[in-house]
Amino acid sequence: MNPFPVVPPSHNCLVEIIELKWLLTGHGVHVHVERLQNDPEYARRTLDRAAATPNAALRQVAARLRLCLGLAC
Repeated sequence: MNPFPVVPPSHNCLVEIIELKWLLTGHGVHVHVERLQNDPEYARRTLDRAAATPNAALRQVAARLRLCLGLAC
């Protein structure tokens, strides 16, 4: 039984999510895609972590994904 129901994101969100996943993998951070899509607290923590890196591309994708997922402040 999956505790996180899968809700298909828009095509643009999915592209951003996969980009974030691979960029964070390069920093030794594993991203759980389904949880990122369905658990706002996990998504905020993950995006905050990405935003705190020195990697400009990673910070940019985190900012775009925050908007896409509706998590902008």
